[in-house]
Amino acid sequence: MKQIRIEDSVGCILSHDVTKIVPGEFKGRLFKKGHVIREEDIPKLLDIGKEHIYVWEPKKGQLHENDAAIRVKDLVLGQGCYISEEIKEGKIDFFANTQGIVKINKDLLLKLNLLGEIIVSTIHNNTPVKKGEKIGATRVIPLIIDEKKILEAEKIIKEKIISVEEIKPKKAVLITTGNEVYKGRIKDAFLPVMKEKLEYYGSEIVKQIILPDNKEMITENILKAIEEDKVDMIICTGGMSVDPDDVTPSAIKDCNGEIVTYGAPVLPGAMFLLAYYKNIPILGVPSCAMYSKRTIFDLVLPRILADEKLSFEDIASFGNGGMCLNCEICSFPHCSFGK
Repeated sequence: MKQIRIEDSVGCILSHDVTKIVPGEFKGRLFKKGHVIREEDIPKLLDIGKEHIYVWEPKKGQLHENDAAIRVKDLVLGQGCYISEEIKEGKIDFFANTQGIVKINKDLLLKLNLLGEIIVSTIHNNTPVKKGEKIGATRVIPLIIDEKKILEAEKIIKEKIISVEEIKPKKAVLITTGNEVYKGRIKDAFLPVMKEKLEYYGSEIVKQIILPDNKEMITENILKAIEEDKVDMIICTGGMSVDPDDVTPSAIKDCNGEIVTYGAPVLPGAMFLLAYYKNIPILGVPSCAMYSKRTIFDLVLPRILADEKLSFEDIASFGNGGMCLNCEICSFPHCSFGK
């Protein structure tokens, strides 16, 4: 970098953005990289404390921060993402190109950030996002970086670090169980809750079936919904506790599909059941979903809608962060729940 007095800089080309800060009022760009300094710019530069500017004289093996940031972006950004239109001071913002689930390769992200002078920052892995939502950013710390650092990153990072798995509209059958609902003694409260949560992601409940606590009837209707209604998922509500009268878990098991788990390290939602029959997910949702703002259902649903087949390890991993704090103002999914 070559240092030049501001008073002698007329006609010089800025090699980096110049930022102006007015405490409590403004922080932004005063002059853009590539700006040709004019006589009238001199007082403005002096007003922000700039008595010199620095002109970069390119040398082999060196990269400007913006050029380096582009190479980092190409390295880490995968499907379902797009970048900010403007690269500013070596920083590029990342956005979701679709409603989906953010996927972060945490191991590779750590390796990249351990290199130094390059940073990539993201939101949490498995966070559901809307189209256009910011999901991360990269920034090159020095104005000029040794190209060897970028080459080292390109050698280490062989897979994309950030991607967004698209959430696809799906059709579900809701099977509500309980003698008290079946006989009309109380009104079902599950349907409006489940309907709202699915519609948020563009999905729908095409049918609700209300059944008594009869294991054979529940099993029969689950299989019938899968085989005849050709739905994408089954949601069973009610009868999920260990009470002998609650037979929904046994009925799901009798479908002879794959039981992933009965029980989850999540509160609310510990009595959650997940199974698959011919790759169709069957969700046993506990009663807490009727009255709690957020439960295990909110963590699992978007990932299933993104065609992710969840394992027992996926469910077990919810334990760290699996307690909802039931905040007065809910900010889910941008909170600690499920992270």
